[in-house]
Amino acid sequence: MALPNFVKIVEVGPRDGLQNEQAAVTVADKVALIDRLSATGLQSIEAGAFVSPKWVPQMADSAEVMARIQRRDGVTYPVLAPNMKGLEAALDAGATEIAIFGAASESFSKRNINKSIAESLAVFEPVAQRALQEGLAVRGYVSCVMGCPYEGAVAPAAVAAVARALWDMGCYEISLGDTIGTGTAGQTKRLIETVAADIPIAKLALHCHDTYGQALANIWAGLEMGVAVVDSSVAGLGGCPYAKGATGNVATEDVLYMLHGSGIDTGVDFDAVLAAGRFISSIIGRPPASRASRALGAKEG
Repeated sequence: MALPNFVKIVEVGPRDGLQNEQAAVTVADKVALIDRLSATGLQSIEAGAFVSPKWVPQMADSAEVMARIQRRDGVTYPVLAPNMKGLEAALDAGATEIAIFGAASESFSKRNINKSIAESLAVFEPVAQRALQEGLAVRGYVSCVMGCPYEGAVAPAAVAAVARALWDMGCYEISLGDTIGTGTAGQTKRLIETVAADIPIAKLALHCHDTYGQALANIWAGLEMGVAVVDSSVAGLGGCPYAKGATGNVATEDVLYMLHGSGIDTGVDFDAVLAAGRFISSIIGRPPASRASRALGAKEG
């Protein structure tokens, strides 16, 4: 299959990234980050999560962030809303898109949200129905698609079952998340082959973590299969909570460097994303995890 001419980048740094960072980030700085990202050409920027502040304190200010960002035409600002209470908060905040998360691993689901996979899907279904009735778009995520910190390898068929359930709920797109970053290119292709038996490849996205340095290779494998939507995090925000000291989300800068260097369009200004990544890295007090940002910074220096 030919490589896609255009790849859509879903920027997850302000939500999935920052919620796994130890450093506290103020509302003003979160807003500044999102506004900077909005000006880069990105079409989708995760802006927050309406979840229990007890479990995810970094996202407790999501309503205020949503109220203060400068929303641009052509840009969506999805928020995580895993239950009806979260959906109500998202609606009050003026969200136009929500995300719901299922896991392909029973152990991960029970330890992460204290529910089995079936129980979690039963919670998500009315949330998705209500969101669709309110005119919101709903995106589905499946975590632990190639490995689980408790069970080890995850069977592609288990992933396909959860993905199909989310698809049947009305999710317009299913993002396949390698939560602990153990996947390889070969595993990625086998996974996509299995899931695509039920869901069109055009409706699949890849969400790769770079714990073992395989994220870009896995994304490329997905591109070769026809996947044209990639989740990534500016500056590589977000560690991997299940692998101490390891990197987490693949950096948006690195994905853009690879895609643009391969003649694949994204509509995103690489230099503007680079600047946004350096901005938030200065706020949290560490260098960008992006290899491209570090290399270019050393060259400029």
